[in-house]
Amino acid sequence: AIADATEAIKLNPNFAKAYYRRAVAYSAILKTEDAVKDFRVVVRLLPSDKDAKLKLAEAQKIVRQAQFFNAIEVGDEPSAAEGLDLESMVVPADYDGVALGNEMTQEFIDDMTERFKNGKKLHKKYVYQIIIAVKKIVYDEATMVEMDIPEDVQLTVCGDTHGQYFDLMELFRLNGAPSDKHYYLFNGDFVDRGSWSTEIALLLYAYKMMRPKAFFINRGNHETDDMNRAYGFEGECKAKYNERTFRLFSESFSALPLATLVGSKYLVLHGGLFSDDKVTLDDIRKLNRHNQRQPGHAGLMMEMLWTDPQTAPGRKPSKRGVGMQFGPDVTKRFCDNNGLTAIIRSHEVRMEGYEEEHDGKCITGMIIPTTIS
Repeated sequence: AIADATEAIKLNPNFAKAYYRRAVAYSAILKTEDAVKDFRVVVRLLPSDKDAKLKLAEAQKIVRQAQFFNAIEVGDEPSAAEGLDLESMVVPADYDGVALGNEMTQEFIDDMTERFKNGKKLHKKYVYQIIIAVKKIVYDEATMVEMDIPEDVQLTVCGDTHGQYFDLMELFRLNGAPSDKHYYLFNGDFVDRGSWSTEIALLLYAYKMMRPKAFFINRGNHETDDMNRAYGFEGECKAKYNERTFRLFSESFSALPLATLVGSKYLVLHGGLFSDDKVTLDDIRKLNRHNQRQPGHAGLMMEMLWTDPQTAPGRKPSKRGVGMQFGPDVTKRFCDNNGLTAIIRSHEVRMEGYEEEHDGKCITGMIIPTTIS
């Protein structure tokens, strides 16, 4: 849309509709400063257009908010957990849920699963407790978790659940609940868009808390602050709980691993491959994700969260406006150079649930039930 609108503007520099379309497209990929410039042109060309004025005001507000957050974000900013005294936090006697002690239990998970189905919330003490515990667990994991699957264990890789709690319930119903014999790896984008993002995040975190060596979570491009502000998770946290809950989730998201290497043969990451053929698994291992809380618009972290495959050989700019697209030749070289059978990714819808691409070396899917050996 941006490319087409730009060509239209070249043909007619006073074509207000083209500026408007391009501004809307810029807004959709979070390039809000560019959107402001185009909306200003629309308002100048069509001074009586109320919709354009409203869109300009909304975009300007988002830019001001982003500038504010950038201004206050410093490296030694205190954690949202600072000052929280969970030991002295009292759960009311009329709370009708199972109590959570120092350890996560299946009883608590079963109870919270039913609570969420019935539109109930956890007490905020338990919310804080779960997020803080899981942040510690995932922070201590490697940027690329490396695991082997025992012969008698099944691994299921799941892509974007995007706040669709009842889809997650159906997934567990059809494929089996997480257990010591059934590992799960959730490959990012479990929040935003859907209306039950807090429920999904808390349930996944509860499983991670109970089975840290049998339940795994990769970061997706929606486990980031800018996406959470634009696509709903921040607002949902504040509406159902409070701002501190979102801040704690934000800190935990930035601690999540970026990839998982399964049996030394399958690299699981949310987005895809890289703009440089020289990138290896060792580069991922050495990437210090804790020094960069948000992925930005360039670099290995951004590419791991944002890139997509294409059918044509080579690389080209992404249709998303962030990252790039990579062809089957890029995938083959990466797999050959790193001794991989395939990469497994999410980030895109596949109507059959998942799809093998690039001669089977790139598997894309929302839900990929598979036993990996």
